[in-house]
Amino acid sequence: MTRRWFGTDGIRGRVGSLPMTPEFVLRLGQAAGKVLLHSRSTQSGTKTSRKPVALIGKDTRLSGYMLEAALEAGLSSMGVDVRLVGPLPTPGVAYLTRALRLDAGIVISASHNPYEDNGIKFFSGQGNKLSDAIEAQIESYLHSDSIAHPELACVPAADMGRARRIDDAAGRYIEFCKSSFPQRLDLKGIKIVVDSAHGAAYHVAGPVLHELGAQVIKMGNEPDGTNINLNCGATHPEAMRAKVLETGADLGLALDGDADRLIMCDRSGRIYGGDELLWVLVNDRLRRETVPGVVGTLMSNFALERGFQTRGVDFERAKVGDRYVLERLQARGWLLGGEGSGHLLALDLHSTGDGIISGLQVLAAIVDQDQELAQLCSELVLLPQVLINVPTPSGFQLQHHAPLHAALESVERELQGEGRSLIRPSGTEPVVRVMVEHPDELKAQAYAQRIASSIR
Repeated sequence: MTRRWFGTDGIRGRVGSLPMTPEFVLRLGQAAGKVLLHSRSTQSGTKTSRKPVALIGKDTRLSGYMLEAALEAGLSSMGVDVRLVGPLPTPGVAYLTRALRLDAGIVISASHNPYEDNGIKFFSGQGNKLSDAIEAQIESYLHSDSIAHPELACVPAADMGRARRIDDAAGRYIEFCKSSFPQRLDLKGIKIVVDSAHGAAYHVAGPVLHELGAQVIKMGNEPDGTNINLNCGATHPEAMRAKVLETGADLGLALDGDADRLIMCDRSGRIYGGDELLWVLVNDRLRRETVPGVVGTLMSNFALERGFQTRGVDFERAKVGDRYVLERLQARGWLLGGEGSGHLLALDLHSTGDGIISGLQVLAAIVDQDQELAQLCSELVLLPQVLINVPTPSGFQLQHHAPLHAALESVERELQGEGRSLIRPSGTEPVVRVMVEHPDELKAQAYAQRIASSIR
């Protein structure tokens, strides 16, 4: 069945339009509840007396109130109990779902998007994003635009789910994050700017670092429902950079709206993305243990791949999206991976990407090795990366476009292993993304333009 609503990171859209309407999200809650009930009865082999329990968290968007109420109504109408935690980072929801032995976690967030958008992500009871198979089961109830569905009728009144709030959710998550930082280390004497993007980490990121001893300068921690990600956070790290330079801070950490991404900055104002931070994490691990392999994505910088190879660390590329990085890590039995956008995974610390925990691991490497972030990245020189989005007509098929393939073959011959090219269609808009990396930025631009022109 063709996936209509689920993308690489749940369901997302503009609030007030499908699928981000109260009517649709009510039905989504019912569909998810139906799948949870079926999954519980299948696993137990018989109908169990305990109702399945789903936890709902959200970021700070004003529309979160509406969507939370709709999800709660849909789930409870199917006989699923609900636990509400209010604003909490996406990885915090994943953690609590696992720690409380619940059946599912649901996050209402559009991550790094503007406040006009919102989205819904699901986690399994193990704190992992749902498999494609389970998302397909939920989607099977959503293919009709009609709200009514014969299998989504309310259960009898006596069987409906109950809802209650977990008042200490933020405190539990703060302690979990702190537990990932080595006990023999602390952050005393380090001044850190923390930009929470007016998002879900506004009330937890600062306390985590403060309780580990850092002098914390908070920014992006005054959400009003409409300012999430607005000129701040991981998608606008220049705001963090300016604050670091203004205050004379040692480091800056910028999270996105749901706090699963991390971008950092040092005292000189240099910004470090996901590829460089992953490099720091892996090399710090190599000081203590063997790292058999790392997973990046198709967009990970070629220099990262070559750098790991020189250290005897295998490197595998997954499709773009942290869920695909996670899938390959689990398939290979590896622990570390990430994306240039700042999604970083350390599966021995958490089941999903966590911006706060990732930041703590980088800080631990800095403190333990007594080196600046620039020193830890000195052996990784990222290649210039040129990206061109080429509009394409409806139905355009890359595999049958002869001029494109001829251009690709020509460029690959000229790259001679010093760089690489990548062509991929966008999953959200009618464009083909052309990317070329090369030590010479002018050559990278010329190669990318040649490929793009062949498509046009």
